[in-house]
Amino acid sequence: MRVLFVGDIVGRPGRKALQKFLPKVRKEYGPFDFVIANVENAAGGFGITQKILDELLAVGIDCMTSGNHIWDKKEGVSLLDMEPRLLRPANYPPGCPGRWCMTLDGEAGRLVVLNLIGRTFMFDVDCPFRRADEILQDVAAPVLVDFHAEATSEKRALALYLDGRISALLGTHTHVATADEEILDGGTAFITDVGMTGGHAGVIGMQKDSVISRFLTAMPARFEACNEDLRLNGACVDIDASSGKALSIRRISVREGCETPNE
Repeated sequence: MRVLFVGDIVGRPGRKALQKFLPKVRKEYGPFDFVIANVENAAGGFGITQKILDELLAVGIDCMTSGNHIWDKKEGVSLLDMEPRLLRPANYPPGCPGRWCMTLDGEAGRLVVLNLIGRTFMFDVDCPFRRADEILQDVAAPVLVDFHAEATSEKRALALYLDGRISALLGTHTHVATADEEILDGGTAFITDVGMTGGHAGVIGMQKDSVISRFLTAMPARFEACNEDLRLNGACVDIDASSGKALSIRRISVREGCETPNE
């Protein structure tokens, strides 16, 4: 089973990069059994809307994960109960709308996608470690986890805690791709952060001037998605569908001006 995970799609530039580079990635690394993407920043960098959700589904995204920004658009919050392919982190407290996992079925087998969020340097939610324990008790199929977290230590700790019980833990949220992809001893694929899909000439997907101004003055500034140096960042994971163990993990980064993907 081959799975493509596309890193956080940031605004219109991120959607443009997805549309432009996904066919190249499919040609170079595919065919993929499933394509998953983090979409919490897809609408102008904050949240998601029905129009944008439909746009992403049209290019072949099978499942959409998210994080803390999924709540930023009122329309997006209502979509969480309406669209089974759109997930929110599972360890938000009871009463929050939406689903946190999805089962994908294909010719190569079944894959469960689980969304979790971290607590370190973020905000109070339920424990992702214990929440994962609860959910995995009832799951037999291979599991891929999008762990949306700030601290590299928390991401690696959860990967080691779940090693051998899930197929892959792929980190999101920081928008900066890390070079530490590996298969852990128990057969779980891990990378601290898969990076982002969007404009890389600014600051984590936003235009640089407003971000720098905010650091210099501590005054509020309007952030807009960066439209320069477009890239698609993500990871390709091969999974043994029978054992649920990962066979390989590769970083993927494609940018304007490149005819083929660069790892």
